[in-house]
Parts: sequence; C-alpha cells; structure tokens
Amino acid sequence: MMMGRFALLLLAFASLQLFCVADDDNNDDDVVFYESFEESFEGRWIVSNKDDYKGLWKHSKSKGHEDYGLLVSEKARKYAIVKVVDEPVSLKDGTTVLQFETRLQSGLECGGAYIKFLRPQEAGWKPEEFDNESPYSIMFGPDKCGTTNKVHFIFKHKNPKNGEYVEHHLKYPPSVPSDKLTHVYTATLKRDKEVKIMIDGEEKKKANLLVAEDFDPPLIPAKTIPDPDDRKPEDWDDKEKIPDPNAVKPDDWDEDAPMEIEDEEAVKPEGWLDDEPEEIDDPEATKPEDWDDEEDGVWEPPKMYNPKCAIAPGCGEWKRPMKSNSAYKGKWSPPLIDNPNYKGVWKAREIPNPNYFELDKPDFEPIAAIGIEIWTMQEGILFDNIVIAKNEKVAKSYRETKWKPKFEIEKERQQAEEEASGLDFLESIKRKVFNALYQIADIPFLSNYKPQILDHIKKAEKQPNLTMGVLVSTVAIILTIFLKLIFGGKNQCPRIETKPVPVVAETSDDQGSDGEKVEKAEKNEAAAAARRRRRET
Repeated sequence: MMMGRFALLLLAFASLQLFCVADDDNNDDDVVFYESFEESFEGRWIVSNKDDYKGLWKHSKSKGHEDYGLLVSEKARKYAIVKVVDEPVSLKDGTTVLQFETRLQSGLECGGAYIKFLRPQEAGWKPEEFDNESPYSIMFGPDKCGTTNKVHFIFKHKNPKNGEYVEHHLKYPPSVPSDKLTHVYTATLKRDKEVKIMIDGEEKKKANLLVAEDFDPPLIPAKTIPDPDDRKPEDWDDKEKIPDPNAVKPDDWDEDAPMEIEDEEAVKPEGWLDDEPEEIDDPEATKPEDWDDEEDGVWEPPKMYNPKCAIAPGCGEWKRPMKSNSAYKGKWSPPLIDNPNYKGVWKAREIPNPNYFELDKPDFEPIAAIGIEIWTMQEGILFDNIVIAKNEKVAKSYRETKWKPKFEIEKERQQAEEEASGLDFLESIKRKVFNALYQIADIPFLSNYKPQILDHIKKAEKQPNLTMGVLVSTVAIILTIFLKLIFGGKNQCPRIETKPVPVVAETSDDQGSDGEKVEKAEKNEAAAAARRRRRET
C-alpha cells in the first residue's frame, strides 16, 4: 500500500512537471502584443487626423463569420490608424514574430494591406498625425498594383557613420494570394540574423539580414565607391565601333526609293460597289423630342455600316493595294568597323567608402507602435489577429486556433459556390494554374523576368472569357525563359509579346427580340468579313 501511494505521488509530480513545461512553451510573457478586434477599436486605436487620410475605418464582421476585424470600408481612399504598445518591443535579442491576418473580401487590383511597426515617438512623430512619413522599423505585408505583386518585408536601419536611416527591401519576396480568403502573414526574426516569411504557416522565403544578395540595398555598404570627383579624360575614346571612313555609297543605291509601291498587277474584284458608301444614315434613327437645333445644332442621324457592302467585296472608290518595294534600300550609312583608338568603358577610380561599417547583427530600433497606413482602390480589406510574440510556438497556436478554422470554412464555401455555379471545374483549374504561375514567378532565378511574367499573368486573369490558350502561352513563356537561362548564356531579358485575347462582350441590353439580335449579329459578322476581304485584296 505504501508503494502504491508513493507511485501515485510520483505520477502526480511528473504530470505537474509536464504541465509546467507545456505551459512554459506558451508563456503569456511570450505574447508581447495581441489585437483580436473583438471589441471596437474606437478609443484604443488612433485614427490620423491628416487631411489626406479620409478613408473610413469600421469595426465589422468578416463575411460569413461572427469574428470581428478592422475594415477598410471605402474604395479609392487613403487610410491611417495607429496603436501605441504598452512597452517598446526590442528586436535586438532573441526571436521576434510579427503576424497578422488579412482578408481581401473584394479582391485587390491596386492597393496595400501591410502593417508598419513604428519606432518610438522620440523619432519625431505623433499618433494623431500618423502618415507615410512616420518613421518605422519594419514594414510587412501584401501589396499589389500593376506589375507589383509582393509581400513586402522592409526594414529601416541607421547607418552609424552618417546617422541616416536607409530602407532595405527583401529581394524576390513572395507573391500575394489571388483569392478572397483569409490569409495569415508571419515574419520571424531570429537571433542568428535570419528572417523567415510564411503565408498560412508555409515558409515562402528565408533570408539573412546581413547578406548582400538578400536585401536591396545591402545592410552592409560596399567598402569602396566610385570617386565622385574623378572625371573622364577629354581624349578618352569609349566608342568601340566607328563608321568606316573609307566606305563609299554604291552608285546603284537609291535613297529616294519608297518602301511600298502600288501593286500594278492587282485587279478590282468583280462586284465591287463603286457608288456605294461604306456607311449610311441609320434609317431607323429618329430625332429626339427634346432636341433643340439652336442649342444642340442641326441634328444628324447616326451612321451605320452599309448592309450592301456586307455582301459585296467592297464599297467606295477602289484603290490598288500597296506592296513592298524590292528596290527600297533606305538611307545609306557607312558600315561600322573596330575603333583603333578604343580604350574601353571608362570608370571612375574606386575610393574608400566613408559610410562603410561592419556589424555582427542588425541594430534595430524598437517597435513602439503598430500602424496601418495604406492607399487602396478596393474596399473590403479586413485586418485581424495582430500578434507580436517572442516565441514561434505562440504564433503557431494563434494560426491554429484563430486563423485555420475560418480558412477551412471559407474554402468549403468557395468550393460549394463553384459547384453550384456550374463553372466549378474550369474555374478550379484556372485558379490552380494561376496560383502555380504566381509561385513560378517567385522563383529567384527568374527575378529579372518577373515584371514581364506578372504583367502577362495579370492580362490573362482580366479576360472575362479566358481560354486555356492564354494559360498555355504563359507557361510557354516561362519555359522559354527557363531554357534561355540554362542554354542561352548571359542574354538580355527578352521582350515578352502579349497578343490580345479575343473577348466575347456580355451585355445587359434586353431590347429587341432574339431574332433581331441574331440578325444584327449576323450583319456585324458579315461586315467584319467584308472588311477582312478588302484588306486582303
């Protein structure tokens, strides 16, 4: 019996130890800041009173959830709001995790959804006057507009030699998810100078704060710089090629010959209607009742395409088509030869960089406030569950308990809506292909080509009647670049031509019977065919 009691006591003690260890992994002291927005932000967050920032913030539920967040409620506005933390957060020692959720409920064509982690107010800013000039230590989060599609990670660092603060941008950052679901963004700064970017708990980018290849400009400046006072000698010849001074224009070179000439062999097509104009007055048009000739001028009926021209090879005065002139040579210029006086490309001599310094680790300014300062063309951006922690496990626990349940519900709803719409298969395939293309564009060795690739993807996404041909062409471009990088040597970044995609316009005009609409469509098609025939002749 004594042995049994001793065993129970030992088991209880061991369980208590395990509980303490487990509790220690998620210690409240590891959570430096947490904002759930379950309560209204008014009275706790400070909205900027600057004139430029007229956007209206709202305390609102996320669509389809009972969970509240901070909502960007109006489109085409600037927004600025800030929350001062109780105690400044040091970034110099240990691990620091910056995490928040954002949901682009109306999509994001042009705008930002990032957060600025601000320096202490002693740096020269006030919460009531928070704006884009307010000094921050780190800016982190999604930004999308035109060819810009990235999750920013930017830190400002003071140069100890000249006292200037410099922005250092993460190179080759990940792209922003293209859907309208809730996503969680995590930036982890570690004591070994590493920064890790995650989206939805999945690592997307890892970089070293001190490595020149990871940030632009590098944190550690170059040891030498070109001498700003050095000047190129007057007799320095940097032209590699020069016109051949001994070259003479050939006697048979005709500079006046035109590039194109009339095709003398062309014959007017049979049935061409010389006396019929291409456009005629619309016989069904009537003068509006409220038309005032004195104020509005003499009313003229609108023009329409002549239906007689649709069934004929063409209308109006026939002219012979132009063709290329075989005798055309253009302006003569002497051929280029090697320059005997060529000295190479001149460069200023290198001198020691007066602003050069070395560091074992970044000397970050502390975080004293959290600010959202954005300009966006879309409303519906929702911020939620902002976390600053000193433990990665704490950030993970918030992702698992706060973000993941919402995300799973949204994915299920999205899938159900796609199935109900009847476009589930095609839309699902397109979304998967686009997501894959954005991930391919994030590959570092494609960085020089990323703007062209993103531009092509965005143009394809905007087409209302997207064909698989567009997707295949995009993949083909990426594969071409890939092959050029492997087999093409140090080639220049290729120019990517994007052909227009045929768009079938949708209209809400219900006037006229179906027969009239079909007849009108057939006339338009016939007219287009006639125009093509005329161009060919």
